[in-house]
Amino acid sequence: MKQQLLLMAQYNIWATNRLCLHLEHVSDEDFYKDIGLYFKSIFGTVNHLLLGEHYLWYPRFAEGISPALKLTDIVEPSKKKCLLQLQQKSYQWIAFIESLTQPRLDGLLTYRRVNGEELSLPFAATLMHVFNHGTHHRGQITAAITALGYECPELDLVYMLSENQRSK
Repeated sequence: MKQQLLLMAQYNIWATNRLCLHLEHVSDEDFYKDIGLYFKSIFGTVNHLLLGEHYLWYPRFAEGISPALKLTDIVEPSKKKCLLQLQQKSYQWIAFIESLTQPRLDGLLTYRRVNGEELSLPFAATLMHVFNHGTHHRGQITAAITALGYECPELDLVYMLSENQRSK
């Protein structure tokens, strides 16, 4: 399981970096405009990724704390800084996953949800959720930028695997 989690963390870095490169070319008007996404705008969805992955889930896993944040809290209002943080913080998952022992992976993650409810869920499966969650929201963002007329990056895992294979 550890190898699969490391692969997903590497994919998360690769896909996040590719997406952020494309988002740099999206106008500020389009980036912040309410276009009907679940978190309203591209910005709202990017902010949610940053908040969810790195301000909620990472502390739950790595520090055993459950921050009292709402899913719509704004972590960083600046487009440039938000994208940069999302990219930089994605690397922290690699060292964390490498440090995990098998008993920890086989154990439970106990945390408090945003609404205060305490949950205990399978640790490894819940960690997989974090990466799946990122894939889901990156898909929403790529659909949005395509609909707005911008070039869309190819983010399928097999493209990363192909790139890795060619670079060997």
